[in-house]
Amino acid sequence: MSETAAVKPVFRDAFKYRRCLVPADGFYEWKKIGPKQKQAYNFGTLDGSVIAFAGLWERWRHLDSTILETCAIITTPPNALVAEVHDRMPAILHEEDYDRWLDPGITDPQRVEDCLKPFDPKLMKSVNKAENDDEDCAKEIAPVNAARNLFERPPDPA
Repeated sequence: MSETAAVKPVFRDAFKYRRCLVPADGFYEWKKIGPKQKQAYNFGTLDGSVIAFAGLWERWRHLDSTILETCAIITTPPNALVAEVHDRMPAILHEEDYDRWLDPGITDPQRVEDCLKPFDPKLMKSVNKAENDDEDCAKEIAPVNAARNLFERPPDPA
């Protein structure tokens, strides 16, 4: 969407006038691992710090006349880490770009489009221990060795 948000009618005005930050400590993508199986991967920063996704917000009138405020997270092509799992990723802004992204005086999309590049994969980690539903689900685990024999029994966890 980063490639088209400035020109698509549904996002064009918001891209000019209603940019926002969406804070997060990471995001999930799902990798297909079988015909009906998917594995969740959590992506975040190496140090666990809060990140900000590039967002757009809009105010609109619902059919029942209520006013709704909604937002969308802009996506980019994936960096090398996320590309192993998914073909898109949220546009993560660098802290030094926050003020420019939020500046209401900047209405020319070309002045902020360079903020929407894939985040440096060297600053990120991936966690794929999704069987936990508590703080353990964000603990980093070693990646599976792709060269390992698929019929070999994995080592018992200690």
